Amino acid sequence: MTDLPNLDTALLSRPDISRLEPHERMTHKPRILLLYGSLRERSYSRLLTLEAARLLNYLGAETRIFDPRGLPLPDGASADHPKVAELRELSAWSEGQVWTSPERHGAMTGILKMQIDWIPLSVGAVRPTQGKTLAVMQVSGGSQSFNAVNQLRVLGRWMRMLTIPNQSSVAKAYEQFDDAGRMKASPYYERVVDVMEELVKFTLLTRDRSDYLTSRYSERKETAEKLAARTRLHRI
Repeated sequence: MTDLPNLDTALLSRPDISRLEPHERMTHKPRILLLYGSLRERSYSRLLTLEAARLLNYLGAETRIFDPRGLPLPDGASADHPKVAELRELSAWSEGQVWTSPERHGAMTGILKMQIDWIPLSVGAVRPTQGKTLAVMQVSGGSQSFNAVNQLRVLGRWMRMLTIPNQSSVAKAYEQFDDAGRMKASPYYERVVDVMEELVKFTLLTRDRSDYLTSRYSERKETAEKLAARTRLHRI
């Protein structure tokens, strides 16, 4: 007997650890989409993204990098614009994502925010990013800060993604890459390795369990109420 008069107990049961053990496991490589937030010819967020992709491939993931050049402003074109369609298809394909932004004026860049704004929070009954894993990184021209990654974490939560605990903030990025665009050995590089390793692990851990992990009481209740309403209408 419980003193919870506002609770529909038929729709809420105690978490079942057995349901966290998937009946079937996916065998394909973890699918990771990488976004970066600068259009400069020598973009350090792009160079960091390329370095992250190399690490992810080494760790057994399959990667795609979205090129933001040509992407229209949010609401400045229809969803069938080729670049918008490409971005949304890549997001739907992915099981995890990496967002890397320069810090500009103490914040993420509009270029990265624009990409995230084009990814819908919901399409009908489907939530395209819900349950996907996310790693966040930033590059800075000066001393180390965490303004951009903190903002990216807020966005990741808003998009209902599982943002991993670790993150990377590369200070004085112009010193961290050689003339060929490769990241130099440093504690910053080692942190990037840590983040990519953690992302792959969390993606493998959660992708077979995502549906159960993201099943919410409020949404089950809403669905049940809509079904009951339709049933009543059919009886009239």
